[in-house]
Amino acid sequence: MTTTTGRLARLPGLVLRCARVGVIVFGYGLVIAGSAVGARLRGSPDGRGLRDGDRWVRMLTRLGPSYIKIGQLLSTRRDLLPDEVTVPLARLTDGARPPGRRRIERAVRHAYRDRPWPFREFEWTPVAAGSIATVHEAVTVDGRRVAVKVRRPGIERVMWQDFTLTSAAMRALGLLPRLRRMPFKLMHGQVGGAILRQLDFEAEARSLTALRANMTGAAGKVTIPAPVPELCTPEIVVMDFIGDLRRFEPGELDGDTRRSVQRAVLGTVYEMLFIDGLVHCDLHPGNLYFDLNADLVMLDAGFVIRLPDPVRRSFADFFINMAMGDGWSCAQIVIESAAEVADDCDLDGFRAALGELVAETSGAKSGEFDLARFAGRLFDLQRRFGLFPAPEFAFPLLSLLVIEGMIKGFDSDLDFQAEAIPVLRRRNIPRDAPSAVER
Repeated sequence: MTTTTGRLARLPGLVLRCARVGVIVFGYGLVIAGSAVGARLRGSPDGRGLRDGDRWVRMLTRLGPSYIKIGQLLSTRRDLLPDEVTVPLARLTDGARPPGRRRIERAVRHAYRDRPWPFREFEWTPVAAGSIATVHEAVTVDGRRVAVKVRRPGIERVMWQDFTLTSAAMRALGLLPRLRRMPFKLMHGQVGGAILRQLDFEAEARSLTALRANMTGAAGKVTIPAPVPELCTPEIVVMDFIGDLRRFEPGELDGDTRRSVQRAVLGTVYEMLFIDGLVHCDLHPGNLYFDLNADLVMLDAGFVIRLPDPVRRSFADFFINMAMGDGWSCAQIVIESAAEVADDCDLDGFRAALGELVAETSGAKSGEFDLARFAGRLFDLQRRFGLFPAPEFAFPLLSLLVIEGMIKGFDSDLDFQAEAIPVLRRRNIPRDAPSAVER
């Protein structure tokens, strides 16, 4: 009875949220479509239409944090989208519109209502504002210079509403004949649940500590701010302040430094994926920077996922076999790790089709290899042949998709797959059976 009553109480808010999203999308859709059609009728190549990045930014900002996150991820794919779109979208990574000072101050004061005020100085104007939080510079009472990440007031309710609405959309998508067998509900629960966990700032503080420990032995130098656990709350993360940062972009870096940066980033991501299993899925330009020595600085640990060991092992085996051009082993790994295999699945046909795909991409340089296209074709093969992957595989794939789009501009001759092999070969992974690599 209580559960039913709670659902009914939330229903008006869901209806209003759904109506707001629909009105905003419909309104901006009409404007964007009208602009594109008008440009075509005038024969103008400069028509804005879909390329009007500023308009996309305004729409996503009005839609709210869940949609701003989509814009942040899209801003990293400058290899797939035009600069007119990605450059404005990049503002969403750390330049979103912050709440008013009064709301921020009320939220911070409330977080420390049961303890003495811990700050000697606090800058209420944010140094950065993202989709979920604002970041402020402060000095603790003992003189420690810190960054204070403050959860946006009211964001929890909006994100839960969006989660509920997208859950309903996934269920509806699963009713389509061609997609009926895809586990959309399970995938949404995993990925959507991980996005909602970004609201737990105490968990983020623990992730910062874990990432710092893991990166100590990494090949490249990576700086991650240390949290101050005694000052962290469910709505506040307090960590060391790192100043003098530069945005993660090629800029004036020479060729050798660009290649060094690219290898350092890939090495860091591969360490997370194949060795530690603690994966940062949100390394957009608002979370990844350079220091003055062009070493990497990784901020924020909200969207960090612990991969189950079977997923980590299978993903690593798939990657090394793809790099070696062994399509048969790649197919076998997909089959063995599938969450479900349809009764009418043509396993031999799947092996042959995936073998062709791997042969096309093996050894491709960063300028030639398109992970987004590869993942789309792999997903289509799985759908056609009735092989349904465990939803946790979405996380390492998302991590690579985000970072691939960011580093392609540094060096187009680097071999993404070959760079992973040194990390893969020094794995120390106990297995009950011989690896596909060992066959």
